Amino acid sequence: MKIGVVTFPGSLDDTDAQRAVRLGGGEAVRLWHGDHDLRGVDAVILPGGFSYGDYLRCGAIARFSPVMTEVVEAANGGMPVLGICNGFQILCESHLLPGALIRNDHRQFVCRDQELIVENTSTPWTSAFELDQQITIPLKNGEGGFVADEGTLDRLEGEGNVVFRYVDGNPNGSMRDIAGITNERGNVVGLMPHPEHAVEDLCGPGTDGLTFFTSAVQAFTSV
Repeated sequence: MKIGVVTFPGSLDDTDAQRAVRLGGGEAVRLWHGDHDLRGVDAVILPGGFSYGDYLRCGAIARFSPVMTEVVEAANGGMPVLGICNGFQILCESHLLPGALIRNDHRQFVCRDQELIVENTSTPWTSAFELDQQITIPLKNGEGGFVADEGTLDRLEGEGNVVFRYVDGNPNGSMRDIAGITNERGNVVGLMPHPEHAVEDLCGPGTDGLTFFTSAVQAFTSV
């Protein structure tokens, strides 16, 4: 399985995501923000960082990059897309996911190992998890508060589109403790924590993050 990892100016975790793809059994393909094609990949990851310096709003400029035209079209066609932290912000700005990410309610950058509960295992990125499984994934953000209107929040919860929820404390003021969501089709997932930093026992809190990448590979090979 070929998984493209997009590098924007200001991306920080693209190399980590590529390594996580390889450890998960996939082939990592480098994609550049100025690319006009996706080079035949089967899925796409938008990594963490500060795309275009986070000017205006986080992800607001990245949504207009040439590669995102291709990503939006592919996602609307069913291609699996994972947005991590800044990638989640880009997905919301691109209207592939509802809601928005705003500054943490305590106005401070947070960096810690975060407990999450898995609430949706039907996406290509979460299929190898167990429902209600508790996992530990590093979190690092200054603008990670997920917000949406009450109708959108009710719909996300009612349709089972909340994928991850914070437990043992809300780190950034996200409404209803939401840490990650998916679209109605289930192929696009965005979350604020960083699974690519939890793929080896030597570094990070464990290997819970590796399951994101093995899930995608297994979902592809089982088709």
